[in-house]
Amino acid sequence: MIEKLKDLQIGEVLENIDLKEYNTCRVSCLAKALVKPKDIESLKRLLYFLKQEKIEYRILGNGSNILFVSPNFDGVLIKLDAFQKIEIEGTNVVAESGVPLIYLAQLCAQKGLSGLEFACGIPGLVGASVIMNVGAHNGEIASLVKTVKVLTNDLEVKELTKNALNFSYRNSFLKEHKEYVVLEVTLELQKKNPKDILNTMQEYNKTRKKHQPIELPSAGSVFKNPSNDSAGRIIESLGLKGKRIGGAEVSQKHANFIVNTGTATGKDIYDLILFIQKSVKEKYNIDLSLEQELIK
Repeated sequence: MIEKLKDLQIGEVLENIDLKEYNTCRVSCLAKALVKPKDIESLKRLLYFLKQEKIEYRILGNGSNILFVSPNFDGVLIKLDAFQKIEIEGTNVVAESGVPLIYLAQLCAQKGLSGLEFACGIPGLVGASVIMNVGAHNGEIASLVKTVKVLTNDLEVKELTKNALNFSYRNSFLKEHKEYVVLEVTLELQKKNPKDILNTMQEYNKTRKKHQPIELPSAGSVFKNPSNDSAGRIIESLGLKGKRIGGAEVSQKHANFIVNTGTATGKDIYDLILFIQKSVKEKYNIDLSLEQELIK
């Protein structure tokens, strides 16, 4: 398979690679292949080959909201690192899927474009951020999206309007239809004094540093907040802060984070997730839904 992938001449092909540096939990997972297509045509050729050969594949963003549960991934992981183009015209911002969201938020702030302040501490890429409708500080990316350009299952480029994306809390049409690959996103922001935007972002980052365990590897918030409640509050009320399984620990700083204390495997973290869900269900009859995506 590796030689066939290389013969496609579509970009960088990495073989038998440990994904520890490709996920923010820093858990090991050996992938057969990781491919970085150099452009849209290369991506099309890659996907056509994978579909024809019936090879499992996943698009991998920054690895900031996922958990590799198993120690191996037998398929092909695709990273769109080459998709980094940004165009700004007035208050419209067009960003390709591989652009880091934090970088885009900083760039827009410097240009006096407001709306992405909430994203100043979210370590995802633009494509994945839109798919899961990321949010923080009472803001979410759905409020800014105008259109999203995707590659369909038939390998055709198509533009989806905001109405077609069916955004909801940490969800979207794109999350429910993984056959679509996000290529670029058009956002509509608002003009504002750059100094005011940067001050707001500075305050958000202070809050994040104070309340979130950013000093240890994690995949961010583990569970979605139930209606009119906080997953962190519920978990903390059960005295689960500090609860450990292997190298995985419920953060002492924020109970809705599971951190890697240094030796955690994907299974350690997954087992801790299941333990928390079971404990909350038994005590409160609440089903905590995952915000993170599991790759088994």
